[in-house]
Amino acid sequence: MAAKRIFVDANILVTVLRNEYPRFSACARVLSLADDRRFEVYTSPLALAIGAYFAEKKSGAKAAREKIGLLARKLKMTSMGPAAVERTLADPRITDIEDGFQYFSAVEAGCSCIVTHDKHDFGFSRIEVLDAESVLLKYAVRK
Repeated sequence: MAAKRIFVDANILVTVLRNEYPRFSACARVLSLADDRRFEVYTSPLALAIGAYFAEKKSGAKAAREKIGLLARKLKMTSMGPAAVERTLADPRITDIEDGFQYFSAVEAGCSCIVTHDKHDFGFSRIEVLDAESVLLKYAVRK
């Protein structure tokens, strides 16, 4: 059976990098799925950059760089090329450009699910959009 490819949005990374409760536990567990052969966990360079920005504000530049380095080694990376930009700008349903870039990078990487706190921001999505708790309940609980 092929591994389930999930895409982790920037807000999930920020929650973990900044130890934001009450969502921290579920978000950290989603990231830990990268160690489970049933999953391939993706994010984008843009999501890492957003995470780095917020981590640096809380923990300083050195700690933020170390945390981002760890995530970059554990998670698979999508690419964001001209196609993601063009497709985002061509779709009038996409009101947040950053979300459009993230979405199309996930689609191009073959992800079947986006994990985010802001499901409503992906109302245009043709792939599943779930929050961290829902991903864990639906896919990660061993049956």
